[in-house]
Amino acid sequence: MTKTITFNELRRVKDALPSGSMTKIASELGLEKETVRNYFGGHDYKDGKSCGVHIEPGPDGGLVMLDDTKILEMAISILDAHKA
Repeated sequence: MTKTITFNELRRVKDALPSGSMTKIASELGLEKETVRNYFGGHDYKDGKSCGVHIEPGPDGGLVMLDDTKILEMAISILDAHKA
């Protein structure tokens, strides 16, 4: 499932995650931690891989088209559980 979100919205999700969330997401999805960081706008392609994130310049940081929303969905789930 693809999704379009602004870059700033994606960064707000990342910045709101509790400590250790990147490692938890990576572990549960069988990914490198740097790949999860790259999903949220990082650029470490030595240790991590690209994961279907396409950024188009524009307002609010530009538009980000996500080919796969699993990482975003997991991050939102962590945020929801953290609020409870």
